[in-house]
Amino acid sequence: MNKIDDPFREAREASGVLSCQIQGETVPMILRHEDVRRAAKDWKTFSSDAPFRVPIPSEEDVRSMRQLPIETNPPEHTEYREIAEVYFRRAKEPAVIAQVEALVDQWLHHALDQDSIEIVRGFALPIQSYALTYLLNMPESEAQTWIGWGTHVFRDGASGKKKGEALESYLHGQFDRAMAHPGPDFFSALTQATFRGRPLTREEMMGFANLAFAGGRDTVIYTLSSVIAYLGQHPEALEFLRADPARIVHASEEFFRAFMPLTHIGRVCPVDTDVHGVEVRAGGRVSLGWASANMDATVFECPGEVRLDRKPNPHLSFGFGAHLCLGAPHARLLVRTLLQKCVEHVGKINVLQSKRHIEQTESYERPIGYESLVVQMRRR
Repeated sequence: MNKIDDPFREAREASGVLSCQIQGETVPMILRHEDVRRAAKDWKTFSSDAPFRVPIPSEEDVRSMRQLPIETNPPEHTEYREIAEVYFRRAKEPAVIAQVEALVDQWLHHALDQDSIEIVRGFALPIQSYALTYLLNMPESEAQTWIGWGTHVFRDGASGKKKGEALESYLHGQFDRAMAHPGPDFFSALTQATFRGRPLTREEMMGFANLAFAGGRDTVIYTLSSVIAYLGQHPEALEFLRADPARIVHASEEFFRAFMPLTHIGRVCPVDTDVHGVEVRAGGRVSLGWASANMDATVFECPGEVRLDRKPNPHLSFGFGAHLCLGAPHARLLVRTLLQKCVEHVGKINVLQSKRHIEQTESYERPIGYESLVVQMRRR
C-alpha cells in the first residue's frame, strides 16, 4: 500500500468526467475536486430528492423507505437534519469520548493478547457496533445483534432473510418499544420528534434509523481496517506518530483522504443537463466522485502518496455542502482514538494475511478496504 490506487486519473485529467454503466444506466461521474464541490452545493441542478437513487447502486431492492435526511433537498433537508443531529453530535461529548476510548483500549489489548487476530470482523466490526450504541444512547447489549448483520446489513444479510428485512424488522421492534416505554435513546427521540408542527410518521422514523445503521457501517469498518493495515505495512508511520502524538489529527485526515471507502454518490437531474459534455436527460443520474476528487493533483501535492503531516487537506471524504456527513464526528473520534491507543500500546503490527475488497464495475476497479485482514500485534 505504498501508492494509493487511482483508477480515475486519466479521465479526470482528460475530461473531468467518466461515463459509468450502472444498473443499465449511463451515469457520468464528476471527477475533479472543484467540479465535485460545485455540484454538491447545486442541489437545484443535482438533486438529492430521489428516494433509493442517491446510493450507487440504487437500493429499491433492499429497503422500503426514503432515507432521511440524505434523500431530500433544502429546505426540508435542513429541518430533517436538525432532528437527528443532536444524537450524532454526541461524538463530541466528553462522556461518549471516554466510552469510545475505553472500548478501543479494551479491544486493542484483546488483540495484543492473541497470537493473531482477524481485523475486519474480529476487531473493526465490534468496535463500530459498540461505539454506535454510545452514539445512539442504546444498551451495549444491542451491539451483539448489530455485529450479527456483518459489515453491511444490506449485502451480508442475516440468516436467510431477504436483504434489508432483518434491519427493517429490528427497527420496527425498536420503535414499538420506544412508543410504549420511551427512554433517552435515539429511537425514543424519533417517536417524540416533530416535523413542521406534526409528529413524524413511522416511515419517516424508519428513514432516519435506516440511514443510521446502513449509511456509515461498512465505511467505518473499511477505514479502521485500512489504518491497521497501513501501520503494519509502514512501521515508520507508527514511530512518526509516537514521536509527536499531536500529529494524529493530521494523520487521521490523511487516512480519510487516502482510504476513502465511498467512491461516489448519486444525484438526479430534474431537467436535461449537460455534465461536462455528457448529456443527462431529465430524471437521469450523475454521481459525485469523492474518491477521484481526493486524488486531484491540482489540489493535493503528490496525491498518490500517504503523507501523515499533509496540511491543508481539503478532502471530500465526508461530502461537501448541505449534505456533509452527519457521522463525521463519530468516524473522526474512532480513527483518532485508534491511532492514539496504537501509539500508546502497540510496538509493531505484522500483516500475516490480507484480501482486499475490490469494487468492480464495467467502468473501473477500485480497492476499498479489506475483505479479511489477519495481523499479529505486539506490545511496546
